[in-house]
Amino acid sequence: MGQPEQRAEGAGPFTTRVTWHRPEGGTVVWESRLARRRGVLAVRDPAGGVDSGSVSATAAADTEGLCRLRRLNAVASGAFVIGGALFALGAAIAQFGSGDAFESACVYFAGGLFFNTGGYTSLLQVLNAPRHTPGGGRLVTSRWRWWGYEPMRLDWLSAFVLFVGTLVFGVNLLDSFLHGLSVQQTNRLIWTPDVIGCVLFLISGHLAFAEICHRARPCLRSRSLGWWVVAVNQLGSVLFMVSALAAFTRPATGSLVNADIANWGTLAGALCFSIGGVLQAFERP
Repeated sequence: MGQPEQRAEGAGPFTTRVTWHRPEGGTVVWESRLARRRGVLAVRDPAGGVDSGSVSATAAADTEGLCRLRRLNAVASGAFVIGGALFALGAAIAQFGSGDAFESACVYFAGGLFFNTGGYTSLLQVLNAPRHTPGGGRLVTSRWRWWGYEPMRLDWLSAFVLFVGTLVFGVNLLDSFLHGLSVQQTNRLIWTPDVIGCVLFLISGHLAFAEICHRARPCLRSRSLGWWVVAVNQLGSVLFMVSALAAFTRPATGSLVNADIANWGTLAGALCFSIGGVLQAFERP
């Protein structure tokens, strides 16, 4: 029996989908996000339909791999739901509360810890997802890893940039506890890390779109749950960036560009990440 023909697709140098045409007919399709989040390969019969029996019987990851994916997905989605909710609460306190900056800073910092957890767990999802074997035969679960360097994998790069973004936000949140800062120090120590974190979130979201669309340009896939997770999170990143730009402190007046936009942008963006976390909870094996 001959070897199956293979066709690879993706964005730039990154491969996000591989299709094997089997000599006996039909195809096996590996998609990066589908295998990483749901632990399956798509098996299509010669007529072009999806043989769901083959997917569950021969193309899914083993029990250990599926349990691992479920646990990681539950932790990541829960962390983003709670972290987004706390960020929204912090913004609400800043907008409608007593005006105590320390109170809102504490809430933001707690939310940032959950974002850190969600970012790192997203990286663990990539590192410990089942890998496909040559020819599309099955998904294999490898040993557990707490860290790995795989920059030529688009899913790893997206998760890594997201995690770094959460760490940079942590710098911004820690510096927000400092008192007696000049306008220049406020912009350098608080505003600049905020903007850098937002840029990293936007880059991560763009890479996630490239992974799910298998091309550099964003696409519309309204019937894909994974696409909605990426789209809602990217909207949250855009709103965070709007908020960060509005939070710049004018050197001449010592006031923010627009405090209302800064607070409302953070609140709306945070709610997007909470909604994305809820949607992600359903994107499981």
